[in-house]
Amino acid sequence: MAPLYRLSFRRSDAERDDADRQTSGLLALVLILAIVVASLFLVKRLHAASAIEDCLMMGRSNCDVMVSLQH
Repeated sequence: MAPLYRLSFRRSDAERDDADRQTSGLLALVLILAIVVASLFLVKRLHAASAIEDCLMMGRSNCDVMVSLQH
């Protein structure tokens, strides 16, 4: 029978450091994207609230319909 070779996947310290650095970079990228998405959602909500307040300050009574038609 042919000898069975055992594959050993041992990483050197440099390779392990590179992998850790890549994982950290990917995590940072995901975190930044989550912050950007949350910020865009918040800006949209604040803009809608501001539009309703502006409409109410003008003394109108059907502001919710007018603002929803604009967005």
